[in-house]
Amino acid sequence: MHPGITPSWWPPAPGWWLLAAIILIGVAVLVGWLLRKRRRQAALLRLFDEAVDRAETPSQQVAAMSELLRRAARRRDPAADRLEGEEWLCFLDDGLPGQPFSSGAGALLRDGGFRADVAEGDVAALRILARRRYLLWMQRR
Repeated sequence: MHPGITPSWWPPAPGWWLLAAIILIGVAVLVGWLLRKRRRQAALLRLFDEAVDRAETPSQQVAAMSELLRRAARRRDPAADRLEGEEWLCFLDDGLPGQPFSSGAGALLRDGGFRADVAEGDVAALRILARRRYLLWMQRR
């Protein structure tokens, strides 16, 4: 009895070609999704930064951030843009560690848009916090 001929390793069987095609398509879809997500995030951050940079004074920058946050909040709750004072700041704090809006840098949103003497350092700290919250809410579907 003679041993059988071993099949060659090349070319692979059709099933292996199909598996390779499925893997390549999966990787392409994943990379496309990640690139789209990154482009969307960059566009949202650019929108936020341009709107705040257009404001001439620190108090106008605070008002611009407040307006952007209210627009983003409507994605989470349609009535959120009508909240005021502490209720608005607590809404902004929801889901964040600590209370960065109620008792931290975000408290400037309470009246900073109406004050004439807003410190630029306070606006810069608020900008970091507001930008992060804006991006988080705008990325949700």
